[in-house]
Amino acid sequence: MWSRARDAVLQVARGVLMGAADVVPGVSGGTVALLLGIYARLIDTVRAGASVLSALVRGRWGEARHRLRSFDWWFAVPLVVGIGAAVVGLASVIDDLLADEPEAMAGLFFGLVGASVVVAWRLLERPGVGLVLVALAVGGLFFGLLGIQSGPVADPSALALFGAGIVAVCAMLLPGISGAFILLMIGVYPAAIGAVDDRSWGDLAALGVGAVLGLAMFSNLISRVLARWHDPTLAVMVGLLLGSLRVLWPWPAGVGVISRHAEETIDGTTLGWAPAADLWLPAVLAVAAAFLVIALSRLQRSPD
Repeated sequence: MWSRARDAVLQVARGVLMGAADVVPGVSGGTVALLLGIYARLIDTVRAGASVLSALVRGRWGEARHRLRSFDWWFAVPLVVGIGAAVVGLASVIDDLLADEPEAMAGLFFGLVGASVVVAWRLLERPGVGLVLVALAVGGLFFGLLGIQSGPVADPSALALFGAGIVAVCAMLLPGISGAFILLMIGVYPAAIGAVDDRSWGDLAALGVGAVLGLAMFSNLISRVLARWHDPTLAVMVGLLLGSLRVLWPWPAGVGVISRHAEETIDGTTLGWAPAADLWLPAVLAVAAAFLVIALSRLQRSPD
């Protein structure tokens, strides 16, 4: 019992890290799951949860009860608690830090994701030149796509938030694609973060239902693809991580400027260089974050 309680506390901590990452435009909770060695188990658990919902929707109560009994509750519940606590507790804090110290925060996250590329590549069973080319091609394509910018959508409808929830949660499951940045690109991020801060339950319900549907649709696909084409799939994920570094480049604006005003546009995907006097803090934070990620990956002994 003590062992399970300890594991539950550790799982809550993992959830907090994933939730904190998901709040930040440019950092993916899937990246953190990959770093912590729980990515495959996360996808399998989400897939199992989706199968329970599917059985309930079809009225197959016996099948649903059977699947519920075999569901990995000790993994899922503490993780969801940690993610929820981080999103609720850190949304406004991270929002303020991104607005007040965008370059420093970008440097920190750049180091985290940059080191994640190395960690993810080491998970390949048979790395080779072909997989390197796949990763570089995906990285280059994603780098270009992230140059697309958008302005915030004023007062999005419940249907728009529902659709945004589907898209964002699918992105959240993939290392390198930030659900928050996808919301930023389609102009819904200010409304989503505002709904969390203001406890706008109607908007949160629309986002949540979309997220659940997105999880049900996408987790099954990822699980099958990862099982059948393990190394190519991981190479694609490495490419997504590489491409996402564009969003995290500290200059000129840091991680995308977050605006709550409909008349302002989203910045943060343009690239520039800083004066020498402004280089040191983002650079130091990037190196520190990279060392932390590498250290954590070496301490991780198993995928659980």
